[in-house]
Amino acid sequence: MEKKKILVTGGAGYIGSHTVVELHEAGYEPVIIDNFSNSKESALDGITAITGQQFRCYRVDCTNAAAMREVFEQEPGLEGVIHFAAYKAVGESVEKPLEYYHNNVGSLVALLQVMREFNVTNLVFSSSCTVYGIPENLPVTEQTPVQKANSPYGNTKKICEEILSDVAQSASTLRSIALRYFNPIGAHPSAKIGELPLGVPNNLVPFITQTAAGIREQLTIFGEDYDTADGTCVRDYVHVVDLAKAHVTAVERLLEAKGDKIEFFNVGTGSGNTVLEAVQAFERATGVKVNYKVGPRRAGDVPKIYADVTKATEVLGFRTNSTLEEAMKSAWDWQLSLQDSVTNV
Repeated sequence: MEKKKILVTGGAGYIGSHTVVELHEAGYEPVIIDNFSNSKESALDGITAITGQQFRCYRVDCTNAAAMREVFEQEPGLEGVIHFAAYKAVGESVEKPLEYYHNNVGSLVALLQVMREFNVTNLVFSSSCTVYGIPENLPVTEQTPVQKANSPYGNTKKICEEILSDVAQSASTLRSIALRYFNPIGAHPSAKIGELPLGVPNNLVPFITQTAAGIREQLTIFGEDYDTADGTCVRDYVHVVDLAKAHVTAVERLLEAKGDKIEFFNVGTGSGNTVLEAVQAFERATGVKVNYKVGPRRAGDVPKIYADVTKATEVLGFRTNSTLEEAMKSAWDWQLSLQDSVTNV
């Protein structure tokens, strides 16, 4: 039987690469688009090492509708799209709002236009819990009001969700699922792919692993005066492989034409941990101490947020399988594999 073909924008990125692997494992044929502005081509080698397959990859900027059109022309029979391609650093978005709006909103608009031209009607959109702003009640459900975003990055996700909702209200045949991620961490158990930040990491876990490896001198924890158990921010840390599997179940739901024209799902573990607890979990999982200090609060950070995942569990059948310690151990194994590859060059 011919495999169903799914286009993955940003497929060489952190979550994208893991999702490509899980799509393959589930019997789909992934096709990758990536402009490698925030990823490395070595991720493709990692995907091949895990799957034994080389998937077609197009070096294309998703804001370029003409270039996207060429990909769709060369890949007839696409059953759906998973759209990851976006800038994703909260702090950077505060410094570079125009770049974030152009890339994150512009790429979705271009993609939707091309999907309409080629009658590709299924889209899984990479959204974020940042659309909830600073929530009044925890945990957040999909009915928690979407609030004013705390950063330009968060606002791009909010705007993109509004675009998808507006399209759903129109005569369009598009069916979409927006997955609101909480905090993806960890790496594939093979240590062949993982989070690979270019330059100084913007996310907590790669900064932890690089500090533990001696690449960074010290980790800074931003703020210790929040209203939390130890004063540091609370996040819902979900293993990236679990998150990738959620995309496969979302694709399956779309292809089976279940649900409404647009649906929203939280993807997290359903519990929160402070930043300090995350550091301690890494130390327990690896036996390696992390040199850290506490600094001032960082612009754009939400004090605490974690998911109610009842809807994703009941409707998508999504469940997380990994503990925080297991995710941290996989991130460390990935970091060590990077060190080995540098040593062996």
